[in-house]
Amino acid sequence: MTMTAAAVGPQRYQQRYPAKLEAVTRARQDIALVLETWGLPHLVFAAAQVVTELVANAVEHTDAATIGASITRTGAESVRIVVTDTSHVRPAPGAPSPDDEDGRGLLLVDALADSWGSELVHGGKRVWAELRADGRR
Repeated sequence: MTMTAAAVGPQRYQQRYPAKLEAVTRARQDIALVLETWGLPHLVFAAAQVVTELVANAVEHTDAATIGASITRTGAESVRIVVTDTSHVRPAPGAPSPDDEDGRGLLLVDALADSWGSELVHGGKRVWAELRADGRR
């Protein structure tokens, strides 16, 4: 007789970080480790870049004490990354000039993610990005 595990919902990892620059590195490392553990190493590069930008934006542009980061497996080859903070200001991609050193983070997220967005929630906002290994948009 063959036994299979009962479905209990999607795989998910979440963590809260102090809103300091060190959170960027820790969140990036945590998300990469989760993807490796789930057998999705091919998503590590894009996910690491996306979480880096989203957490860095939350650290730099909000006065939150902590920032949440989570990753949920939404399919065999897809994940959703979510970063939360206490600000009610939704992020918007910048229009940097070629000489600007900043302002390209959300443009990078847009280029790497299959879709992304933000929504206001009780106590702040959540910014999310969907990644799929097949790259379909």
